Amino acid sequence: MPTRVCCCCSALRPRYKRLVDNIFPEDPKDGLVKADMEKLTFYAVSAPEKLDRIGSYLAERLSRDVVRHRSGYVLIAMEALDQLLMACHSQSIKPFVESFLHMVAKLLESGEPKLQVLGTNSFVKFANIEEDTPSYHRRYDFFVSRFSAMCHSCHSDPEIRTEIRIAGIRGIQGVVRKTVNDELRATIWEPQHMDKIVPSLLFNMQKIEEVDSRIGPPSSPSATDKEENPAVLAENCFRELLGRATFGNMNNAVRPVFAHLDHHKLWDPNEFAVHCFKIIMYSIQAQYSHHVIQEILGHLDARKKDAPRVRAGIIQVLLEAVAIAAKGSIGPTVLEVFNTLLKHLRLSVEFEADDLQGGSVGSANLNTSSKDNDEKIVQNAIIQTIGFFGSNLPDYQRSEIMMFIMGKVPVFGTSAHTLDISQLGDLGTRRIQIMLLRSLLMVTSGYKAKTIVTALPGSFLDPLLSPSLMEDYELRQLVLEVMHNLMDRHDNRAKLRGIRIIPDVADLKIKREKICRQDTSFMKKNGQQLYRHIYLGCKEEDNVQKNYELLYTSLALITIELANEEVVIDLIRLAIALQDSAIINEDNLPMFHRCGIMALVAAYLNFVSQMIAVPAFCQHVSKVIEIRTMEAPYFLPEHIFRDKCMLPKSLEKHEKDLYFLTNKIAESLGGSGYSFERLSVPYVPQVTDEDRLSRRKSIVDTVSIQVDILSNNVPSDDVVSNTEEITFEALKKAIDTSGMEEQEKEKRRLVIEKFQKAPFEEIAAQCESKANLLHDRLAQILELTIR
Repeated sequence: MPTRVCCCCSALRPRYKRLVDNIFPEDPKDGLVKADMEKLTFYAVSAPEKLDRIGSYLAERLSRDVVRHRSGYVLIAMEALDQLLMACHSQSIKPFVESFLHMVAKLLESGEPKLQVLGTNSFVKFANIEEDTPSYHRRYDFFVSRFSAMCHSCHSDPEIRTEIRIAGIRGIQGVVRKTVNDELRATIWEPQHMDKIVPSLLFNMQKIEEVDSRIGPPSSPSATDKEENPAVLAENCFRELLGRATFGNMNNAVRPVFAHLDHHKLWDPNEFAVHCFKIIMYSIQAQYSHHVIQEILGHLDARKKDAPRVRAGIIQVLLEAVAIAAKGSIGPTVLEVFNTLLKHLRLSVEFEADDLQGGSVGSANLNTSSKDNDEKIVQNAIIQTIGFFGSNLPDYQRSEIMMFIMGKVPVFGTSAHTLDISQLGDLGTRRIQIMLLRSLLMVTSGYKAKTIVTALPGSFLDPLLSPSLMEDYELRQLVLEVMHNLMDRHDNRAKLRGIRIIPDVADLKIKREKICRQDTSFMKKNGQQLYRHIYLGCKEEDNVQKNYELLYTSLALITIELANEEVVIDLIRLAIALQDSAIINEDNLPMFHRCGIMALVAAYLNFVSQMIAVPAFCQHVSKVIEIRTMEAPYFLPEHIFRDKCMLPKSLEKHEKDLYFLTNKIAESLGGSGYSFERLSVPYVPQVTDEDRLSRRKSIVDTVSIQVDILSNNVPSDDVVSNTEEITFEALKKAIDTSGMEEQEKEKRRLVIEKFQKAPFEEIAAQCESKANLLHDRLAQILELTIR
């Protein structure tokens, strides 16, 4: 029962108090007295200067009723306040609002869920009112704290708990709507507020039983779900909050997400983390996407020493963010993304190497194996992210990224790479080489350049074909696959997959264009480098079937994309040189590898003969293949690469009919107008500085070295000696120049004649080989002398 005063006293009371008292009935169950409420509203509209007094008096009555637990009168007072707020929009409403917010705060502070919900509903109604002028002194710190606490309600009754949480979420949504649009009142974006709002929303979003894992943007919840499901309502509020974020406050809204995911250990498994960042990326304005990516990269750096699965979870989130950002604006973060990912790739390999070195027997080995597998998950996640990001970049940016990654690959003779491998060791260095090449393979996939010079500039090709990347069969496979991605500009690679004897190449419908001038210049400059890589790659002892298949594809792609008549002759010389190396076997290769090289040569000569369409050449190749089918099937790819293939004991006893003969090929090509003279010059690969310091005995024999100098092309009477034995005495004489002038002149004359008569490529290769070998031998002798 409200307090009643006598008629005499009532007449002396201010009119606004009498009007307020009249809206309260004798029995609160009867509800608000509508007739008197209309009078009060009319009075407030007519005399807006009285609004602050009306509000103060209503607040006084409500506070008293709350303390006395008169819930019925509390409901009536709040209803009256709501109606007055909706009806009055004058300048004088500001003091009234302060009284209103004071009453809402009283309700939120009460321990009764019903009153808390009532206060929240009133605040939401107030938040939807657009005020004529903003109030810059008004702050909502209390409401942010209180609504955030309600979002974490732990009431014992599930229904009441849900109701309170929904009220808290709606209250936060009201605060956001009320404050976020006014740039001069941006306190809601301050970290102390975001650190309460964002975790409260995420806490309720975790209750979604089935996380939306679709690639597209999350579907908007229905109106019914918004009202009844805290998780859906929180997600909707989170989207709205992010959609209103601007350049200056974007980071403040995103950073609490990381803190929440860290605190609740939600990176492993990371379904919820992925779901959150999908919402973030689809909700923010597209031009701010790079801010989120930068924050993820920064958090990855901060958690670089965490468990592998945690780092893998963060990288997975980065992948999802990049996938969405790639459709819009990436911003200036392209190189930063790749640099950070490559740095963490190195760290992962370093952790893996440390675990392998520190592993011991027993149960520790099991733990080490588990950590290694986890690190591989991290590495695969990084490579997948690099590949996806790179494949979505425009060509001009992708070429820069290719150069950037290639510059990180540790190769001999260059200090340009900025990836620190000092702590990795040989095994770790090999592992990082494989990881980087796999990343490069992902980035180059689908890359189409108009000219091969654009795709394979010298600064990229030299380290790619470095002997440092030939020490392992897996490295060689990756190098060849990267080359295929860049060479195959007409999508022919799928038609060439698998090494085999193709009966009719025309059935493959190979796409090709006329070789342009730039491609011809590229082959003149870099052809020998490509041939050398293929030649040496065929002679490695650890080759498997895939290596031979990729080498065959390399020869075929060069023929399709880059071959003019001169290049075709060089490729045939290379094939014949490979056949000769398999027969002579100076490198002591196993029989399987020798037969594999023979099969590779057969498959390629069958292909190139049909591509250049010289009948006599095709006839010779077909005849050899036919004889091999009957007498030596292990020289054909269909047989040698089949399980349980019978291998010969030696190749020396085979008839010449089983081999492709240089003179036969030269005759057939000469009849069709090809310059076949160069076929008589055996192919010899160039020798680089790195070869001399490598462990390959097939290139440099460190015990005794004999150098042939065009023995087949220079008459014997013009040559002082066919071979020159380099010994300590010979080097000593070479250093002592007294009395050697005449001999030096004669040698110079012979060298000039050789340069005039021999083909340029061969004399260049021979001279470089001799100089390098001499230098290597001298270094060894000097080292022995010092010791």
